Amino acid sequence: MKRIVIFASGSGTNAENLIKFFHNRENASVIQILTNNPHAKVLDRAKKLKVSALSFNKIALTETDHVLDILKSIKPDLIILAGFLWKFPENILAEFPNKVINIHPALLPKYGGKGMYGMHVHEAIVNNKEQETGITIHYVNEQYDEGVIIFQATCKVNALDSAQDIADKIHELEMEHFPKVVEKLLNE
Repeated sequence: MKRIVIFASGSGTNAENLIKFFHNRENASVIQILTNNPHAKVLDRAKKLKVSALSFNKIALTETDHVLDILKSIKPDLIILAGFLWKFPENILAEFPNKVINIHPALLPKYGGKGMYGMHVHEAIVNNKEQETGITIHYVNEQYDEGVIIFQATCKVNALDSAQDIADKIHELEMEHFPKVVEKLLNE
């Protein structure tokens, strides 16, 4: 059984989608949710879906090995950043090479980097009058949104689309493609 750990900072819709996708699968399961936000809705979703969930602070992630030790004890086959807003620490990346992936709500390398998340991305796309956007699933490295791209899916941006319209389109792409890409990675 492949073991999946998800890091999230907010509502956790992608985490919930992944938990449900892998529920009752023989090959893989989401076994842990970790969050830097003790008030994140992802904690409620994990509880409802009977998946262990823990919150931690910046010190536990970046100044000590507390989070790393949790991961070592779990021995995940894949670590997924699904709306996790902090830069991922190099000590964890070194311990789990090519086992940490992220989903980004734009077509990288455009609209990536520090501060480019959620509605900030969608507003930039509207302001720049882009005709297309999408999602990028990529490996995580030491830099924000610069790891090797695994998968991208696109959608059209209409001239009258608001940032919320784009967010809705991106959400649909995430729900459709993210679990399938994760499953494919686990089977490689």
